[in-house]
Amino acid sequence: MARSFTGRKRIRKNFGRIPEVARMPNLIEVQKTSYDQFLQMDVPADQRTATGLQEVFNSVFPIRDFAERAELQFLRYDLEEPKYDVEECQQRGMTYAAPLKVTLRLVVWDVDEDTGSRSIRDIKEQDVYMGDMPLMTANGTFVINGTERVIV
Repeated sequence: MARSFTGRKRIRKNFGRIPEVARMPNLIEVQKTSYDQFLQMDVPADQRTATGLQEVFNSVFPIRDFAERAELQFLRYDLEEPKYDVEECQQRGMTYAAPLKVTLRLVVWDVDEDTGSRSIRDIKEQDVYMGDMPLMTANGTFVINGTERVIV
């Protein structure tokens, strides 16, 4: 058993050919970057790429009724600022999340029975609250019901 000169710690002998150990990557940074790319919070709505949440909405919309007299179109989504910060959510037993609001457009068509041609009867745009989107903390964790959790 090898001891150091002071007799307290063991001397670690390296029998490998490569003297330097490979640097450990920041694994939490990979998770945070992935979640940021999923949400695209810092990207303006008109400049978002078709990845993550934007791709999910693009795959679902437009929604048409069976008779094709109405169509619900997705325009953009916005994540507002969270109501409470991380520490306050932990103290109150709440989820650290931001409200997700989606701007939708409803187009109603008039269909001519004889010719089958369609003409626009009404167009309405409205912001719709879709729920709260949990946000990742700076540590790469989520605060769910006041408890800090790691999602793998």
